[in-house]
Amino acid sequence: MIDKLTTRIVNVLNKNARLSFREIAKETKTSVTAVIRRIKKLEENGAIMGYVPLINPRYFGFDLIAIIALRISKGKLIETQEVIARYPRVMAVYDITGEWDSIVIGYFKNREELNSMIKKVLALPCVERTVTHIVLNVVKEDRRFWLDE
Repeated sequence: MIDKLTTRIVNVLNKNARLSFREIAKETKTSVTAVIRRIKKLEENGAIMGYVPLINPRYFGFDLIAIIALRISKGKLIETQEVIARYPRVMAVYDITGEWDSIVIGYFKNREELNSMIKKVLALPCVERTVTHIVLNVVKEDRRFWLDE
């Protein structure tokens, strides 16, 4: 079970992971030692996998977001997904249920870059078919995972 203090610490880190242990302790109304212990335990257990800046892809010219559904030959799903996951513009690869086998989410500078990536994916021996959806408007996009307090 996750207790309230751990939840508060995680949510403070979600707001600003650059805070010092002392600042986190002040905001969560607990001791610095307790904060250090909880964060170290979360890191050791794999609950916190690392600390990265939240980058806005659009700032760097990646204005085109595509959601690509894939049909992959039986028996080669994981191997094919691992190849696709290495492409630099791919932000997420998911196994899914339903008509399609996998969903890929990618950020691209333009249609030509997207077109090139789709052609690379279709050239993979086990990819049977793709359907690409282009995102028109981003309503919410947040890589942080908030816990209920």
